[in-house]
Amino acid sequence: MSFRHEIYIPKGGPDGGDGGRGGNVIFRASKDCNTLVDFRYQPELKAENGKNGSGQRAAGRSGKDLVVTVPIGTVVRRDGKVVADLTKDSQETIVANGGDGGFGNAHFKSSTRQTPRIAEVGEPGESFEAELELKLLADVGLIGFPNAGKSTFLSVVSNATPKIADYPFTTLTPSLGLATIDNTDILIADIPGLIEGASDGKGLGDKFLRHVERNQILLHLIDVYVDDAGKAYASIRKELANYSTDLARRPEIVALTKTEGLDKEIIDMQMASILRANPEVEVYAISASAHEGLKELLRALKGKLTKIKGLSSGFEETTEEKPDLPVITLPKGKSGKSFKVQKTNAKFVVTGEKIEKFARMTDYSNFDSLNRLRDVIKKLGIRSELTNQGALPESIIEIAGHEFTLVEQ
Repeated sequence: MSFRHEIYIPKGGPDGGDGGRGGNVIFRASKDCNTLVDFRYQPELKAENGKNGSGQRAAGRSGKDLVVTVPIGTVVRRDGKVVADLTKDSQETIVANGGDGGFGNAHFKSSTRQTPRIAEVGEPGESFEAELELKLLADVGLIGFPNAGKSTFLSVVSNATPKIADYPFTTLTPSLGLATIDNTDILIADIPGLIEGASDGKGLGDKFLRHVERNQILLHLIDVYVDDAGKAYASIRKELANYSTDLARRPEIVALTKTEGLDKEIIDMQMASILRANPEVEVYAISASAHEGLKELLRALKGKLTKIKGLSSGFEETTEEKPDLPVITLPKGKSGKSFKVQKTNAKFVVTGEKIEKFARMTDYSNFDSLNRLRDVIKKLGIRSELTNQGALPESIIEIAGHEFTLVEQ
C-alpha cells in the first residue's frame, strides 16, 4: 500500500504496485537421468517467491520456476491421484502452481474510492507431499517363472549384465538391455520372476508387475523342462489378468528356453501344450546359451513392434500429435452455486474455489481489506445463504482456514 508523495502534488493518489506471481515447480523428463535417488537427499522442492510490489505502480517480479529433472517413466501422485506421467524425453508438467501476487492499492482506485487503503497479500502456492514412482519404459518385457532363463536371454542378446545363477529369484531388480536386429534397436526389460499369487502380493511379483504396464510386447519365457508348459503359461497369464485387464490384452510372444540338445519331439509336445491354452499365440524354441533361435525370435519381436507402433525401422514417430485443446470450466456445486456453506456447532464453513482465493489473499490485520472480503461475500450471494442457514452478524465464518465475523465486532 503506497501513496504518491511529491512536492506541489499534495494528493498524488495511490500508487502501490501489484506483487509478483510465485514460481511453479515443473518436472521435466530426461533420457540422461536414470534414477530417483537424488530426491532422497533433497526431500523438499520449492520454487522462488514472487517479489513485492512497490511505489510508483512498480509491479514485483514473478518468482523463477523450479525445473526438476526426472527419469523418463516417472509418475507423480498427489493424495493417490496421478498429476503427472512423464513418458517422453523433454516432456514437462507443472506439478505445483505458484500463487498469484496480491493487488497493490492502486488497483482499487475508482471514482468513488480515491484513497483506497486496501492491498492484498500474495496467494500461497500449492504445497503437498508428492509420491514419485519410476516405471520402466521398454519395448519388450520379459516375464515368466523364476529361473526361466530371462536374465541369460537378456545377457546374450544385449549388452546388459544381469546377475545369473541357477536358483530362483536371482533377479531382484529390473534390468534393461538393448538388442539389435537388422539395424533396429529393441529395448528389453528383464522383470523379476513371477509366481502364482504374485498379483495378490506373494513373492516379488507385486513389486514389479507395475513395470510390465509400460512394455509394448510381453515376451513370455518358459523353461522347456517344466512338467506342463501349457499349465505354466496359463498360470502367468492368470496373474497378469488379475493385476490388470489391460495386461491380459497386451501383445505377446512365447519362447521355450533351454532347448539345446533336447529331442524335437519333446519340444513339439510342449509347444502343442501352450497352443492348446492359446491357439493364437506365437511360440518359438530358443537356447540362449547355444545361441539357437535367437535371430528368429528377435525378428518376430521387431515385426510385432513395427506393426503395433506404426513406426519406422528407427522407431521414430511418423505422425504429429495433435495438441489437446484447453477446456475451461467453472467449479460449481450441485445447487449451481460456486460455493458451499456448511453449518457446524460453533461456526459456518464456506468452501468454493473463488471465495477461498479471495480469503487467502486478504490481509486480516487491515480493517479495509477485511471489509472488502465481506463485500465480496455479499456480492457472491454467500451472505444471503449464511442468513438462510441461521447465521447472525456475530457468528463466526471460516474460509480457507481464516475466521472472522460478518460484521465488525
